[in-house]
Amino acid sequence: MIKTDICDLLGIEYPIFQGGMAWLGTAELAAAVSEGGGLGIIGAGHMPPDVFRNEIHKLKERTNKPFGCNIMLMSPFVKEVMQVVLEERVPVITTGAGNPSTYVPALKEIGTKVIPVVASVLLAKRLLRGGIDAVVAEGTESGGHVGEITTMCLIPQIADAVNVPVIAAGGIADGRGAAAAFALGASAVQMGTRFVLSEECIAHANYKEAVLKAKDRSTVMTGLTTGHPVRILENLLSHQYQELEFSGAPKEELEALGAGALRKAAIEGDVKNGSVMIGQISGMLQDVKPCATIIRDIMAETETVIGGLQKIIK
Repeated sequence: MIKTDICDLLGIEYPIFQGGMAWLGTAELAAAVSEGGGLGIIGAGHMPPDVFRNEIHKLKERTNKPFGCNIMLMSPFVKEVMQVVLEERVPVITTGAGNPSTYVPALKEIGTKVIPVVASVLLAKRLLRGGIDAVVAEGTESGGHVGEITTMCLIPQIADAVNVPVIAAGGIADGRGAAAAFALGASAVQMGTRFVLSEECIAHANYKEAVLKAKDRSTVMTGLTTGHPVRILENLLSHQYQELEFSGAPKEELEALGAGALRKAAIEGDVKNGSVMIGQISGMLQDVKPCATIIRDIMAETETVIGGLQKIIK
């Protein structure tokens, strides 16, 4: 069985993280991933603190295994949400859209592991000085908010640049991708898109169906001119957004078009006018399975792939 340093650090059975997806990274999904031996992660997004606390309580009712929360540092509620993390003694947090260093001392005091999501070597090195425990290195293949560097190029460079475990994210959804990530220097993999297509994910049936129908070129990136690119499935919204974006529309108009778009797709099921945030690997996925089955299948395939590579050595 594959075990890495991240398994020992976090007390998890398998080196698999679930992406902390806003609206979809709920207690139901996170608990199922943790019960399956990985690290389930509640996506705090822009949750008010009372809603966030309730999700943590729901998760704790479903599992006593390690879990994490993804904290969006640009959230208007970030200070209150961090206070909830401290009061609920959340074992692990991943962070995005900012520098968590301000919060690290208090988090360390209660034993919380702090793992920022990064999209460049420079950011990884900068955050390392704040006392973090690991990094999630996320390639541009991911769904949602992304950077510009591909996973294949990003992982080995970050692995060479930092002295903490690296979790690879972006374009990973099976044992082949996991084996490749380990070969590049990662200690674990993080998957969002694969877990969207799980039985426990609350995504609307239309959302899951759109992902199942996706091909290799079905995703596009919006927001390139704003400095905050987002990968989504191509649809009416993406066409409208790109038309506005490249006609020089003001930032406020673009923000208004995107406001509430993720909820519209993920929860309400409007996959034409909503934002279907999903990764490029969606073109490979063809089924919906329980989280525990997804994890077991991927780990078994990873072992098979690694074992098969031995055969090419003469």
